[in-house]
Amino acid sequence: MNPHRPVRTAIAPALLTATALLALSACGTSEADSGSGVASTVTVRIPDPGNSGVLAVGKKDGSLDKALGKVGARVQWTGSAGPFAPAAQAMNADQLDFATGSITSGVTSLSQRPGFKFFTAVDPDAAGEGILVRNGSGIGSVADLVGKKVAVNQGGTGEYLLLKALAKAGIPAGKVERVYLRPDQTAAVFNSGKVDAWAVWATYAVAEIGSGKAHFVADGAAIGSDNYSLNAVRTGFADKHPEIVKALYGYLHDASARQKKDPAAYLNVFTDVGPTAVTGKAEEVQTGIIAKGGTVDPIGPEDIARFEAVAAFYAEQKVTKGQVDVAAHLLDIEKLT
Repeated sequence: MNPHRPVRTAIAPALLTATALLALSACGTSEADSGSGVASTVTVRIPDPGNSGVLAVGKKDGSLDKALGKVGARVQWTGSAGPFAPAAQAMNADQLDFATGSITSGVTSLSQRPGFKFFTAVDPDAAGEGILVRNGSGIGSVADLVGKKVAVNQGGTGEYLLLKALAKAGIPAGKVERVYLRPDQTAAVFNSGKVDAWAVWATYAVAEIGSGKAHFVADGAAIGSDNYSLNAVRTGFADKHPEIVKALYGYLHDASARQKKDPAAYLNVFTDVGPTAVTGKAEEVQTGIIAKGGTVDPIGPEDIARFEAVAAFYAEQKVTKGQVDVAAHLLDIEKLT
């Protein structure tokens, strides 16, 4: 292990990664530089980061452009952030260069002839992910989920959290009905009572907990989650532009450290009203989770062991057909030149 590597504590991956989703769809030279003899600039396309997180601040104050400008790159904000699975498919098709997701969704994506590698890690979120239930539901423990319906995103964080919680409690997975839903479509189903619980992470859990109408029956710590947040880079992009990958890592690491010290400065970056704003109790919940968090760090041996544990668990639970070789798809950011 690198002796200079910071000691990590848990951070809500969704709070960092959902707002720090990186999906760079192309790179090229600027027209001004073309044929002029001036060093070309690599255009990095990143989906709009929304209203919170380190990239939202980087967009607003120009700090990300400044950091990438030192290695001959610039940002072009385009589209919007989204789940890792489609972003992985786009990287495989050479349509995106970077994306952020979880090791859980990463394992399923790695099982499909991946054209990307992971290069950073943020420790599993002990407080911001778990099994969410409505107040007054009568569900007081994981054991009470037997015979119930639980919403999960297939092959991703939600399915992992539910299966992990059941396994720890010694409950066969078949005793609980998994309802596969997209996370951005689940809140209405959950609040209407059509499902009894929701295995979910902070991006969606914060609003529900902040409403005062729901709580975790088991959080990431209780479940023993190994659900790291990761940044991925398209293999071809990393081969061609390692200096940009390293600069992007440096920016995310330093910015995540600043975010941990002053979480409020990274919320409601562009507006404090409307559907993208985090207000009231939800803001208090979210800042509390971020303050307990860690930083974007290089991937170390201890992380790899836990990645492999997730891959083994997925194979055991038949989420994947066999155990995915995660270690074969990792980059050592400290060795990039």
